[in-house]
Amino acid sequence: MLMIKNERAAFAVRYAVPFVLVPAAAVAGTLLLDEDKHLLVSLFAAALSLLLFAAGFDKRRIGTRRMVICAVMTALAFAGRFIPFLNPITAMAIITGIYMGCEAGFMVGALSALLSNFYFGQGPWTVFQMLAWGLIGFIAGLLSAPLKKSRIALLTYGVLCGALYSFIMDIWTVLWYNRGFSLSLYGAAIASAIPYTASYIVSNVLFLLLLFKPFGVKLERVKTKYGI
Repeated sequence: MLMIKNERAAFAVRYAVPFVLVPAAAVAGTLLLDEDKHLLVSLFAAALSLLLFAAGFDKRRIGTRRMVICAVMTALAFAGRFIPFLNPITAMAIITGIYMGCEAGFMVGALSALLSNFYFGQGPWTVFQMLAWGLIGFIAGLLSAPLKKSRIALLTYGVLCGALYSFIMDIWTVLWYNRGFSLSLYGAAIASAIPYTASYIVSNVLFLLLLFKPFGVKLERVKTKYGI
């Protein structure tokens, strides 16, 4: 009975964190807290992403190995953000989600945003970046089977993720500007962000073409070797 309860709790955490708790924290932080408290909201979202990752552990040893691999993927995503005009975080979150699971994909996406923004600038937008990249990695894990099999499906997902990232960040833009959500302002924000959305799409497709196969081969070898 205890195992069933734990499984139910893990299932609840798995879907509540990315689809309820982090979005709620992002919106509440923007509307209710002063800007000087934005880092607390981002750190709370980071703690939730770690809780989500821990909920995916089956065995402590395997969990520790997954953590090491995800730390490496996060560090690579962080370093790649210094590439001018291009951003590999989306591709790294997708690759991690596909090969290491939903929880790992969310954590890599979220923590890459938080850590890299200590250099690029923290702000109330950080938690929305964490949510966007985290969701992208999480959904990639859910769709891992078709994304592995089809290059067209993978690149299509990269295109959609470019739009998804932009749409989520446009929600923050409207909430910050209007102190509430306005559908008309949201439509205007989406339209004005089209050039940025296009750049996200190009970046995602490029990095998936370059990184998916070599990283996928290495991650599969590591999973086989260590029984992850």
